[in-house]
Amino acid sequence: MSVLLFGVSHRSAPVEVLERLAVSDHDRPKLVDELLTSRAISEAMLVSTCNRVEIYAVVDAFHPALETVGAVLGEHSGMTVNEMTRHAYVRYSEAAVEHLFTVAAGLDSLVVGEQQILGQIRNAYLNADANKSAGRVLHELAQQALRVGKRVHTETGIDRAGASVVSVALHRAQTLLATDGSAELKSAVVVGAGAMGGLATAHLAREGVDELVVVNRTLANAEHLAGNVAANHGINVRGAGLDDLPAVMAAADVVVACTGSVGSVVGVGEVHSALAARTSKRPLVICDLGLPRNVDPAAARLPGVHVVDIEGLRGDSATQAAENDATAARSIVATELADYLTNQRQAEVTPTVAALRQRAADVVEAEILRLETRLPDLEDLQRDEIAKTVRRVVDKLLHAPTVRVKQLASTPNGDHYAEALRELFELRPGAAESVSASETTDFGRSEK
Repeated sequence: MSVLLFGVSHRSAPVEVLERLAVSDHDRPKLVDELLTSRAISEAMLVSTCNRVEIYAVVDAFHPALETVGAVLGEHSGMTVNEMTRHAYVRYSEAAVEHLFTVAAGLDSLVVGEQQILGQIRNAYLNADANKSAGRVLHELAQQALRVGKRVHTETGIDRAGASVVSVALHRAQTLLATDGSAELKSAVVVGAGAMGGLATAHLAREGVDELVVVNRTLANAEHLAGNVAANHGINVRGAGLDDLPAVMAAADVVVACTGSVGSVVGVGEVHSALAARTSKRPLVICDLGLPRNVDPAAARLPGVHVVDIEGLRGDSATQAAENDATAARSIVATELADYLTNQRQAEVTPTVAALRQRAADVVEAEILRLETRLPDLEDLQRDEIAKTVRRVVDKLLHAPTVRVKQLASTPNGDHYAEALRELFELRPGAAESVSASETTDFGRSEK
């Protein structure tokens, strides 16, 4: 059994696709139940946020399981498989586990290091557990992912990474403005109403901007963030739609673009229109904090425009510190992944070892029974001593190979050793499967 991941996120798809694929808490159990109708899928967990939709399934056949996932999501979203796969990513086995650990660590988030994703993974797992769609594999995987996330936030400064990028970019913007006079930020525009947009508005409010406009594709989201900023910081702030972008940029000292969109949101045409309507002689500084880029690179070639992007900030000491935190987080993910895979490989060989020991015990009992038939006059004390001796011999003979096969199971292709044991000792597959099934029942219970 292996883990299959089918996902779409802010890194791979535009907002429109994410919105169509998004799954509410109400609809989640229905979709998971539909996934489990496939014989190829035995467990399933669905993570759905504003920035990602990911299905983690425990499967015994890759292609049938992938077809089922595509069919279920396609029916839910009204999208064809081709439409989805243009924006989707698929991970299998170790790669799927590594991706979940990376997500839990906050390394795949729009704002690197944000902790909200941990709660969203926990919610997805609790839903799967309540719906009885999480068995031993997903139980252990989700619990380990949550531990990875907590460890990263405890042992590194990853939480500061996103905020550091915003503060460094705005400091760079003030430096550029100072070359033409005052470094003071009087008016600003933030494009994007997500987590990074929230950080940007908070920084700008603390810098004391007089006027702030939040621009977003969905006007209601822009107005919601603007309302929060006004309530918390008491500055003049309003929301606007993308159609108003050239007009609001014309009056701004700095524009911060930080959406999760794939492709340019601030095009060279919008910037040119803003410059044409501009009355201020100050340069227009645009901070492109989107990944991928939110601003058309051609905009930087327009006179009177400075574009500050992520690539240009990498040499800054504060940004480097944030990158060091991210590197430390990735190191933790790698260590935890190795430990998890070792434990899983050893667990997979346990049913074979149990079946081997059961086979040996059956042989011993059969031979002792035969001995009693041949030597009915043996005294009880003699019979017991013979039985103990035979069992000790068998245990000693099995000790080295069973310990060694567990050690070897943690290495690449370690399952080959368990397969060799089954072949050499003619172990019945049903014996191993029955042991595995009982373990799934026990591990499948959630920790209360």
